[in-house]
Amino acid sequence: MEQATKKSTVVLQKLGPLVAFILLFIVVAILNPSFIAPLNLLNLLRQVSINALIAFGMTFVILTGGIDLSVGSTLALSSALMAGMIVAGLNPILAIVLSALIGALLGAVNGLFITKGKVAPFIATLATMTIYRGLTMVYTNGNPITGLGDNLAFQLFGRGYFLGIPVPAITMVITFFILWFILHKTSFGRKTYAVGGNEKAALVSGIKVDRVKWLIYSLAGLLAALAGSILTSRLNSAQPTAGTSYEMDAIAAVVLGGTSLSGGKGRIFGTLVGALIIGTLNNGLNILGVSSFYQQVVKGVVILIAVLIDRKKS
Repeated sequence: MEQATKKSTVVLQKLGPLVAFILLFIVVAILNPSFIAPLNLLNLLRQVSINALIAFGMTFVILTGGIDLSVGSTLALSSALMAGMIVAGLNPILAIVLSALIGALLGAVNGLFITKGKVAPFIATLATMTIYRGLTMVYTNGNPITGLGDNLAFQLFGRGYFLGIPVPAITMVITFFILWFILHKTSFGRKTYAVGGNEKAALVSGIKVDRVKWLIYSLAGLLAALAGSILTSRLNSAQPTAGTSYEMDAIAAVVLGGTSLSGGKGRIFGTLVGALIIGTLNNGLNILGVSSFYQQVVKGVVILIAVLIDRKKS
């Protein structure tokens, strides 16, 4: 009987974020039926894709017991450099690829500070958040980069549809399945959990902890840059202030999805659900006409509740 109760509790904990999302969806739909209009739901998926991509990378980071506050600034800097390349005449698709590599490089810098410099992740990424944002302002001179041309493939990347589904949402789903496989079906995924669960034990067992962390922060940077490419395509411009506070939404999605801030516990599926919860909150509150100031309060309360639940489970 006791064993069955424990199993039920574990299942409930795993399904908790999904149940919360379904309930939130139903409540918003009842309060304003226009929320479930097909056009709005497609728009919701497009909005969620950017936060979800960043949150996927953040999941790996938090699973190791770390944090990355620089993802929003990484998004802005990689997007600005990508836009500059396009304006200079480079093929937009090649510019997107180079932007992803730049994002990975910026993430790798974080990893080096944390692993080789032995700087706490919070401090290291707080510093690079400021540095990358400053470099973005220097590069753009504080002005948006426009005139990105009319390349069809580039336009489709952020604004297009495939079989009636927004391309950013398709990109999000493909990325989710790739990362789900890496996290749950490969040795790298097992090492990620091991590092977060007990770093000293992982080191003793032969896992190259520094290498795992370095690769994870590089992955977080790459995904932030990919999200930035989608945002730039969607706006058809690179904004120097792009990505501001995106790291907060990403962390919120990860925590709401059930990943423990202390590391070692969590699932990327939960992060996807968490991103859907954040997106539904943003979209639903806008449709209901709630002031953006109150929206921040509501999101803050939701995040606080999620953290308190996480502490109770720990």
